Amino acid sequence: MELASLLEQISSAAERDGVQQFVVGAVVQHEGKVLLLQRPEDDFMGGIFELPSGKVEAGEGLDAALVREVKEETGLEVTAIRDYLGSFDYVSGSGRKSRQFNFAVDVSDTGPVKLQEHDAYTWTSFTEEPPVTDAVKGVLSEYRKLQNA
Repeated sequence: MELASLLEQISSAAERDGVQQFVVGAVVQHEGKVLLLQRPEDDFMGGIFELPSGKVEAGEGLDAALVREVKEETGLEVTAIRDYLGSFDYVSGSGRKSRQFNFAVDVSDTGPVKLQEHDAYTWTSFTEEPPVTDAVKGVLSEYRKLQNA
């Protein structure tokens, strides 16, 4: 399916489901490892590791938000959005019904990672048990399936 029509389809479904806040997440992979960022201790869900991710701004497309958020959070430039890896719902720190749409992306260079909003980062091997929520584990599992297909 073409990316533009996929983005329209998943956005429309989320609106029908009453989702109040759209969030995008990126799986950035390098040499069999995935980039994870650690949330600040004093933040919502402080201390957990997560994918580079963030809120979609009003009037912004999911694809544009994905490119912007990866750049803001890591300093890395997205060169391609490859695969849609599914979504998960949660209630944000402000109590809004949120849906995170996750995508595999390519970046022009994998370093240096320049953190703006997180305390630390790690490149975690797919053979390790990643220190993430079950929802993110599901996204990474979907990514591994696509890589092995």
